[in-house]
Amino acid sequence: MQTGCHRALYDVVVTAQPAEVFDQHDVIHLGGETAIVVPVDEYRKLRALERLASPDELEAAEADAVLEAHREWVAAGRPGAVSHEEAMAELLGGSQ
Repeated sequence: MQTGCHRALYDVVVTAQPAEVFDQHDVIHLGGETAIVVPVDEYRKLRALERLASPDELEAAEADAVLEAHREWVAAGRPGAVSHEEAMAELLGGSQ
């Protein structure tokens, strides 16, 4: 069910699919973002762990998350990847 309030905030397509790669959690796509649906108790536990972690532990977790996202991107065939030449042309405004 969609309400006018939510439609104004999220005027995009939302899809959902069972997660095979993401443990046993469902995946949703909202706009250009992908999210994992977790039970509220699990979310609270993750927030508590984040609060209790040291700065070094948080940095290590963030690095691990970036590496995992990169592995998933490579496994998916590197969607959106462009050649070096295409990237340079875009960054330099077409002049090399």
